[in-house]
Amino acid sequence: MSEQTESVPAPTAPHQAAPVPAANPILPLDDRTVNKVVEAALAEDAPWGDITSTALIPDGVRATARLSARETGVLSGSGVFAAAMRLTDPAIAVQFHIADGERFDAGSDLASISGPARSVLTAERVGLNLLQRMCGIATTTSQYVAAAGGNARIADTRKTTPGLRALERYAVRCGGGHNHRFSLSDAVMAKDNHLAVLTRSGDGGLTGALRQARAKLPHTVAFEVEVDRLDQIEAVATAGVDIIMLDNFSVDDLVEGVKLIAGRATVEASGSVNLETVGSIARTGVDVVSVGALTHSVRALDLGLDIDVEL
Repeated sequence: MSEQTESVPAPTAPHQAAPVPAANPILPLDDRTVNKVVEAALAEDAPWGDITSTALIPDGVRATARLSARETGVLSGSGVFAAAMRLTDPAIAVQFHIADGERFDAGSDLASISGPARSVLTAERVGLNLLQRMCGIATTTSQYVAAAGGNARIADTRKTTPGLRALERYAVRCGGGHNHRFSLSDAVMAKDNHLAVLTRSGDGGLTGALRQARAKLPHTVAFEVEVDRLDQIEAVATAGVDIIMLDNFSVDDLVEGVKLIAGRATVEASGSVNLETVGSIARTGVDVVSVGALTHSVRALDLGLDIDVEL
């Protein structure tokens, strides 16, 4: 699944969603994961109940609400928003009008909500917070995917909000992107600091040290190595690793790096990636472009909940 490197933050101008490629399947979120995150958020927001709604809203009053888009975007997190309502009060009904991964325009009504007014108001902020962030990630990802023009896979990194990684990774998929390794337990990724320790503590140079490390791993575990100079590539490629990351390379050096690797490993580019540079990076022949900005500095999309009281 996902991880890694330094990236230039995405622009903070109003989101313009790009079409999401239908060929990229959106793997669903696990209900247990969603419930765990949402329950923690609700407990944080109303640990002893919502005293404002209890004090101001008479018991038994019902409300209907419209979830509306105030800017263009890509939907992600419909199930998370619905869970915030359901876990607050099972009597709340939520109906989304479009599916995750679909594009919407400013002014669109995305969902209809109905139920006890107190409960809808209690769940509103948690539901919106999570949905707005996930839509922001999906929308930004769609922009990067469009800018890459199908020349390379756009992937996220481990630079996610603690506790929200599964939701943020799902949002990347909704935007047409892909996931890097999910955690430190999923794949080996040797970065510059790992290599500094490895080469000083072992024998046989970098190639030998990487081969020894490779020999310890099950055959099912992927092995990725980061390099930041062209002269490191041959020693790493000769070691037989699966993926070589070219970190903070210029476009010309990326082209040269792809030639030097010559199909011996999957090539990933990372660092200095933004919407202005991702297209030229993707055209160098790399297989994957990883973008930390998809999650670490994305802006939440502007969505609102407009409530009417049922008399």
